[in-house]
Amino acid sequence: MHSIGEMGQGSGLGISALRFYDRAGVLVPAWVDPVTGYRWYAPEQLDEARLLARLRRSSMPLADIRLVLAAWSGGETGLVPRLLDGHLRRLEQGLADARSEFSTVRALLGHRETAMTTMTTAATTDTAAATAATRLTLPGAEIAAALDAVRFAAGTDPELPVLGGIHFDIEGGDLHLVATDRYRMAVARTSTTGHAGERVQVTVPTPLVDAMRALLADGAPAHLTVDGDKVGLETQGRQVAGQSLGEGFPDYRRLTRLPEGRRLTLDVPALRRALGEQDTEVCVLVLTDGVSVGDEDSAGDRVGVNPAYLLDALAAGDELLLEYVGPKAPLVLLRPDTEDAFSLLMPVTLDA
Repeated sequence: MHSIGEMGQGSGLGISALRFYDRAGVLVPAWVDPVTGYRWYAPEQLDEARLLARLRRSSMPLADIRLVLAAWSGGETGLVPRLLDGHLRRLEQGLADARSEFSTVRALLGHRETAMTTMTTAATTDTAAATAATRLTLPGAEIAAALDAVRFAAGTDPELPVLGGIHFDIEGGDLHLVATDRYRMAVARTSTTGHAGERVQVTVPTPLVDAMRALLADGAPAHLTVDGDKVGLETQGRQVAGQSLGEGFPDYRRLTRLPEGRRLTLDVPALRRALGEQDTEVCVLVLTDGVSVGDEDSAGDRVGVNPAYLLDALAAGDELLLEYVGPKAPLVLLRPDTEDAFSLLMPVTLDA
């Protein structure tokens, strides 16, 4: 017999997923200990679990998966190819529909880019002064802390190079730093002096960001320069410079515009310990008067999260608040003493 942990390791399914499939009647343990509630699986169920994992990765609906597993275990394998072929046809039709919609979206983007290019060209002569280099002074300790607060959320997907850096948004006396990898976002603010012009935005690639952070070890004031696609930071006679990422960064202000939610105080040390014991890609946060790690049967609001991502966000400090808007909305983590730095974490659906 295999324990649920062994089944998870052997099949690639998480423990929470195996519990869900048990309750859904898709993969029911061969025996459940009536005293402890531990689930035990027969040896032949490991192959079923591996098949189930592959079918779910192909996005097959649970109703069809039930039929495939029933036919598989019952030896009636003639039904399986028909179910697979039917699902493949639906995927191909969905892909064809998506291609058609994307073609329309690209055409709309092309019209918009043409219009924007025309407007930009017409305005170039009148805005020549606005393209001068931007230079501002930053408190060394503040900019170092702000970089530390957002660096973990920078993307690493080569298919989305624009997310592979930290976005610098300079407006008035504020510098906002933003990073996102689609699944989480971190935002921090620091004060500046020396800039009174138009809003300036530039995305700095992570290798250059890391080089900047290395210069800020002693907390001395730093000077940031943005000149077209060139970005540089200088402090105490040392400087680093490089080229920014050329593509447009997502409108983070829109992405962080969320309804007001319920704020809960986190016991960060206890939460870190509980998350460190998780051996799955998804864990369940249980929200009552506080926040704890539980399972899908726990009483209270339940939200699925990536434990490694949440641990990254908890590195912001031992005193944090969690703002909960709803089961499908991003979780917001922030410090109680300031809202200048916060992070958003996308929930993971608990519906396998």
